[in-house]
Amino acid sequence: MLSLALPKGSLEEQTLLLFSQADLEVKKSSRAYNPTIDDPRIARVKVLRPQEIPLYVADGHFDLGISGHDWVTESGADVVEVAELPYAKTGAGVVKMVLAVPDDSPATSARDIVPGSRISTEFPKVTAAYFAGLGIPVEVHYSYGATEAKVPELMDALVDLTETGSTLRRNGLKIIDVVLESTTRLLANKASWADPVKRRAIEEVRTLLLGVIEARGRVLLSMNVPQGRLEAVIAQLPAMKRPTVSQLYGSDDYEITTVADKSTVNILIPSLKAAGAEDILEMPITKIVR
Repeated sequence: MLSLALPKGSLEEQTLLLFSQADLEVKKSSRAYNPTIDDPRIARVKVLRPQEIPLYVADGHFDLGISGHDWVTESGADVVEVAELPYAKTGAGVVKMVLAVPDDSPATSARDIVPGSRISTEFPKVTAAYFAGLGIPVEVHYSYGATEAKVPELMDALVDLTETGSTLRRNGLKIIDVVLESTTRLLANKASWADPVKRRAIEEVRTLLLGVIEARGRVLLSMNVPQGRLEAVIAQLPAMKRPTVSQLYGSDDYEITTVADKSTVNILIPSLKAAGAEDILEMPITKIVR
């Protein structure tokens, strides 16, 4: 039913992991660019460069695609951004498109860039519009990769994507401004989104993917609590809304179930035990569907 374009390169590993966790496992074949997904809603899968995907989706070659908001902006593709999927090549997080200059440059913000400066970037349209908005005339040069290697010998500054800024720092560069922030997006073709049958399938795929994103970094906690300690234990609990409390059969004790951030359970579990909780279980969560 749906045709799907998945990104090759830096987003590929995390995208395949997301789809696998969403029970939409991408199975590679001898034709590396044409994997399959064993799901009746997805008829065709193609692996392409994320730079190309927004326009291919906009032009109707695919119903759905995964790419960054940065490439949607750069290409000007007229697509529906169905969902924000906040992951990047190293995991969760927001990618920043930044302006960087040599460490010894006196510039501390974009407004300090000297008119006529040479800017190297893989995002020439976004970069040109950014400096035009500042009223600073610059020379924008398209980069075919290794953008940081061109400054300062060939270029005066660069506009590039970064998650941590570590690569720029290793190359003697400092960030002086953020051009835009970007996350990975699930994109849909406008005609496909308007089709009731395809839209339902797209929404179902979105539900599965967002369910995985929502569950990441969270665990399910279950515990037994004597009646007299119930309020003390509940007072220790974080919850998405409210914890589930059920009386145990044939007992005055209760079972409490709640969701907690994985990063906090090392502190939370001892606190729950001290408050009177018993038989505490911590369980992984694969999806949370709201």
